[in-house]
Amino acid sequence: MTNFVLVAGTWLGAWAWEEVAGELRAAGHDVRAVTLSGLAGKQGLPAGQQTHVQDIVDEVERLDLRDVVLVGHSYAGVPVGQAAERIGGRLARVVFVDAMVPVDGESALSGWPSEAVREAIAANGFWPPQTAPDYAGQDLTDEQIARIVNGSTPHPGATATEPAVLRGDLGALPTTYVKCLLDGEEPMPVVAELLESECWELIEMDTGHWPMFSRPRELARVLHESATRR
Repeated sequence: MTNFVLVAGTWLGAWAWEEVAGELRAAGHDVRAVTLSGLAGKQGLPAGQQTHVQDIVDEVERLDLRDVVLVGHSYAGVPVGQAAERIGGRLARVVFVDAMVPVDGESALSGWPSEAVREAIAANGFWPPQTAPDYAGQDLTDEQIARIVNGSTPHPGATATEPAVLRGDLGALPTTYVKCLLDGEEPMPVVAELLESECWELIEMDTGHWPMFSRPRELARVLHESATRR
């Protein structure tokens, strides 16, 4: 049995993993989905990037979890990558699902065209959720899009603009990177560089950026198989 800790990306909470978590539990794993501060049921709580890192570390330590596979989707790859370092020997593997990865001293918005997002955060203090048309072409049904849109909450701006703090080499951690091909066929350059490490592997999924909705069974199978790799 593996202890999976699942963390969804921008605007989402633990609820986004319901189908994937069910599949993993049916396969015999223990699963915890984390809602980060300021999102979903924790909306309104103040949060910076290190708050989100601590949210994840606290969940692992509070439950005294071992043999942990930390899974970060999209933005959540940034705090998950930092948390993976900090839980030490409790970690079995990291899985980044079409995710950003932390770079020491850089924000989550570094490395991609994000000026409009920065302007929105400066004006509002948060990263506004997307609307239904923004999810077109991502292998999602109208029902799935409605579920995402209706469940999304504004994302705390500071978590996206504050710098990551890494203590070691992310490339040295046992890692699976899941690239969702409808969101771009090539990993971002920082990920491509990390994939040169013998500790990292690349898995491709022919779906969009939200596979926990579009392909939950396939994603659960990828996560299950990742747990067997050491």
